[in-house]
This record gives sequence, structure tokens and C-alpha cells, in this order.
Amino acid sequence: MKLKKKGKIPLYSQLVDILVSEMELMKPGDKLPSERQLCRLYELSRTTVRQAISELELNGYIDRIHGKGTFVSNKDSSKHNLSDYYSFTEQMKIIGKTPKTTVLEFHIERSNKFVANRLEIGEGDKVIRFVRLREADDIPMMLETTFIPYNDFSRMTKAILDELPLYDIYEEVYDRKIKHVEERFSASVIGKEESIILKTDVGSPCLKIKRLSYDGNGKIIEYTISFARGDQFAYKVEYDSY
Repeated sequence: MKLKKKGKIPLYSQLVDILVSEMELMKPGDKLPSERQLCRLYELSRTTVRQAISELELNGYIDRIHGKGTFVSNKDSSKHNLSDYYSFTEQMKIIGKTPKTTVLEFHIERSNKFVANRLEIGEGDKVIRFVRLREADDIPMMLETTFIPYNDFSRMTKAILDELPLYDIYEEVYDRKIKHVEERFSASVIGKEESIILKTDVGSPCLKIKRLSYDGNGKIIEYTISFARGDQFAYKVEYDSY
């Protein structure tokens, strides 16, 4: 089936429409034909096919897995809204997935200037630093490094972190409910160490998130740096016009 240019509609755009129509009859996780197969099937150049595939991936219709192929994406549940990111445990439960958090590191140390500035404490003051892996249905999703002021949470231990979700600890153990969160997102790639923990390829895309959490008095509770796998999360923002 050879595609022919229709007016001002480029060939790659026509292919996008065809593939979207076909995917409506497919199930999430179904594998699409390879680029080479699509080139032969529609008598198109590799450049045109790749442009169409990139468009589909950008719009969340497909997931590309290196070395395995291209698959129909589950747009409703396989990717998760990062605007609800900080309530990871509850969000995973809501969509029917089983959340799991593993504390990989737990340290009490002196803050450097950078961390002290973020937490608004003195340089050299004690902080608690812990690294956690967040999973859903045993799929690694995020790698978090969190810093909290030691003087405010001196009774925090790895055993408590293993037992309860962090935000439950803040509220139930310390009576410190988070009222405000500031998050900054930036595009990044997975490094060698992160790739081993997150079970993904070195250099694969991810979102780097820096988060400051505040209590009702405007005091900083935590500073967290996270890496979220790009193939597992979508970022959505909604605006209202007044």
C-alpha cells in the first residue's frame, strides 16, 4: 500500500493517522511493526517512518523499548501524572498498582553549603539523608534522595522509614503536615549508577525533580532530588482562565 501525498498533508502525518486508527483496535502492550516493515508496507523512506514514530511517541501513543521494539501505550494507566508525584503511594493504590518503597541508604551527616541553603539551616548542621527506590508492581519508577533537618526529626530511623510512608511519618509521628510543595522539573538522562537501580538503559530519558516541602508555618520539612523514568511518567499541567 503506497502512500501518496494529499495536498499539504505530509506523508509522515498520513502514516500517523493510519497507525493511530490501527492502534484503536489493538491492546496496550501489543507490538507494532518494525520501522523496516513499515517502510516496505507503505513504500516510505526510513526518515518518513521515523518521523511518524517520533510523533506517536511524543503524543503518548507508543512506548519504544531499546532492543525490543515499539508497543502500544496504555495512556490511561501506564504513565502517571507527576503533578501528583509527592503522594506516590496513594496514587499507585488509586490506579490499582502495588507500591513499594525500599530504603537503599540512611545517613546522619553534616550539611554542605548547598543543602544547608535549601533547608534554610546553618552550614555544617546535622541532616538526615536517605535514598529510596520507588516501585509499582515491582517496576522501578523513581530514585529519590531526601534531606531533612536532623534537629526537627532526630528520632527518624531507617526502621521507621521501612515501616511507614514518609508523609505519614511527618504527620503521625511529628505532627508536621505538609501544606505546600514546590517542584522544579528538568529533562535529564539516566546515569550509570541510576540505570542499574532503575533497571533501564544508560542515557535513557528521565525527569529530574527537585522538591521543597513546607509545613503549615512555612518551615521547610524536606529537600528531595529525584529521577523519574521517562517511559513510566507523563507530566500534565492544567490551567484555568479567569
